[in-house]
Amino acid sequence: MISRASQLATTLGVTRACEVLGVPRSSFYRARQPKAEPAPRPSPARALTPAERNGVRQLLNSERFVDQAPRQVYATLLDEEIYLCHWRTMYRILESHQEVKERRNQRQHPPTATPELEATAPRQLWSWDTLAPARSAGVTKLKGPAKWQHFYLYVILDVFSRFVVGWLLAEAESAELAETLIATTCRREGIQPDQLGLHSDRGPAMQSKTIAQLLIDLEVAQTFARPYTPNDNAYSEAQFKTFKYRPGFPEQFGSLAEARAWVQAFMQWYNYQHYHSALGLLTPAMVHHDQAQQVQTQRRQVLAAAYLAHPERFVGGQPTVAELPVSVWINRPLEEA
Repeated sequence: MISRASQLATTLGVTRACEVLGVPRSSFYRARQPKAEPAPRPSPARALTPAERNGVRQLLNSERFVDQAPRQVYATLLDEEIYLCHWRTMYRILESHQEVKERRNQRQHPPTATPELEATAPRQLWSWDTLAPARSAGVTKLKGPAKWQHFYLYVILDVFSRFVVGWLLAEAESAELAETLIATTCRREGIQPDQLGLHSDRGPAMQSKTIAQLLIDLEVAQTFARPYTPNDNAYSEAQFKTFKYRPGFPEQFGSLAEARAWVQAFMQWYNYQHYHSALGLLTPAMVHHDQAQQVQTQRRQVLAAAYLAHPERFVGGQPTVAELPVSVWINRPLEEA
């Protein structure tokens, strides 16, 4: 309001501007006066000198006391008949240097590079993950007939087409089972050397030497998500969410065979009947098996015929078919976004 009064005062004058806006003139003039810098707070005569404060800080950060809290240092010094200051003062000295924290030199893991992976066609980039009991409560477990029994679901997903190219259900998590699944899937999909990248999180099976050696032999590039970064493996996470919220998902399976039959039916639906919103409402199978262009051409013909029959019903003009993305990224670079 004061700023508006200042603008209006240039044409009406201060008195009239304040009357129009209901601003007291005293407040108007007070706001225009520069605020004086606050006077420095005097240091009490009893305060530690800068040299003494520096000595306390050096002692707290010394090799002997760097891993102890100020209270512990305070008590230790008293037992040695030494008094420098109260432990609260020790805290204030540390706080003034932003050192109220772990003061030891900690081993730090080097920063993990952000994976930036692109797929422009099927069979270029796969994402795989395991739906396992060890996951957080937000992720569904495949419960078995006994309270302690759970099943592990391995899923390999084509990032571009969202087609589940391979899956395996087992009673235990095993690098050997994962190796068999990857090898079988690569063979069935006709993967050639240097054609494919396989992306995963940092689970035990994913980082095993067994899997690493298999991918070297197959000449498949291996990449990992950053620790504690679910978005680095978002496509697998999204597929598991669809799995979890599929109508009829049972709270408990009576046997491994029953669970396998349910998963088989889900994967059949997901690949061949699920119209994926990110694929322009095509099914993963249509994209994976190069049927997308044919299906979209047919859809355009249907929409064109509907428009010709009743153009008045289409206020925005002739409807169009949603396009299939040209490329799919895991962490698209900023310059590409």
